[in-house]
Amino acid sequence: MEERGPGRSPVSFQEMWRDLSSIGRDAGSGGYRRYAWTAADADCRAWFKAQTDTRGLTYELDRNGNQWAWLGDPRQGGAVVTGSHLDSVPDGGAFDGPLGVVSAFAALDELRARGTQFTKPLAIVNFGDEEGARFGLACVGSRLTAGKLTVEAAHKLRDGDGITLPQAMEAAGYDPYGIGPDPERLARIGAFVELHVEQGRALDLSGDPVGIASAIWPHGRWRFDFRGEANHAGTTRLVDRRDPMLTYAETVLAARREAELAGAVATFGKISVEPNGVNAIPSLVRGWLDSRAADQATLDTVVTAIEKAAREYADRHGIDLDVVRESFTPVVEFEHALRDELGRILRGGADRPVPVLGTGAGHDAGILSGAVPTAMLFVRNPTGVSHSPAEHAAEDDCLAGVSALADVLEGLVRT
Repeated sequence: MEERGPGRSPVSFQEMWRDLSSIGRDAGSGGYRRYAWTAADADCRAWFKAQTDTRGLTYELDRNGNQWAWLGDPRQGGAVVTGSHLDSVPDGGAFDGPLGVVSAFAALDELRARGTQFTKPLAIVNFGDEEGARFGLACVGSRLTAGKLTVEAAHKLRDGDGITLPQAMEAAGYDPYGIGPDPERLARIGAFVELHVEQGRALDLSGDPVGIASAIWPHGRWRFDFRGEANHAGTTRLVDRRDPMLTYAETVLAARREAELAGAVATFGKISVEPNGVNAIPSLVRGWLDSRAADQATLDTVVTAIEKAAREYADRHGIDLDVVRESFTPVVEFEHALRDELGRILRGGADRPVPVLGTGAGHDAGILSGAVPTAMLFVRNPTGVSHSPAEHAAEDDCLAGVSALADVLEGLVRT
């Protein structure tokens, strides 16, 4: 196996975290704006490449813009892969994604310090555009690789300024016409383990620094287009208005009500208004629904009920309504054999088992699960807050996550 490059030593977890923490951070909000194929994204990619070079790893940029750092020969097959993503939601937190990438490099350093003998190749990956903040579709890099997003559909993706994905990739110096399924790469992977900050408080409530994922809830995104009639806000009688904002507002309340009844979650977190004038009645209100539930039947029930309510409100106010499902991910039940192996490794000789918990958040590990054995580790989040500048994990818990990931990787690369 390859060794690190001469004359340079890998930096510590804390130093990597400090070096990455300034990239893409907004001074006003304190949150991160690391969107796909932007300057901040380029800086994150440069950071990943530098960490790869420092450790003497083999660097690869695949056809879909995902970055790979290899220890050993990728062609050997059966590789153990870890990593996550470096992009963010608008004004997102520091930990969602980057914790998994930084911890992967730190875990490799720990394994080398232990003198671990690798019998399989090991890779660290940074998947591109996981959050979907710019083009509205999550996990673009892993979806393309797994064949769950067609090239045609990817080329139609546009950001809020009308820039297409191919245009954004070309502007960043990448070839958008080489993207697509990568079954040969996936065939090299024997297991993928993604470490992630928990986006909830289960571990905080149980008092555990690290847990194992059991499954990812089914989830999707739906676009609701409410079309009315633009008119003067000061001269148009209320009775004469076809105001789509009213229908949208009633639909938001219906989403909350239906989610509560079903024990699910439903969120209208993004909105676009035309003509978007303070003194103008809107002609179009476009809202995006994110909904998730523990099982498919419940999710279908919730979304169907929300759409039914929206159509009733629209008919009442003379509003035209179109509903488009923009993305959907079915329930992901992580492979039990790999999940159980992680539990055995992390439990060691302890009496208390490692917590196993489900999550309503989507991840690259979920996208890849249909093609390769995947598993996830969660690091405690004391507040449960995520997708916010307030997202946090204590340094001791982060280091516990590094140690747990190192134990898992050591167990997997030696079997």
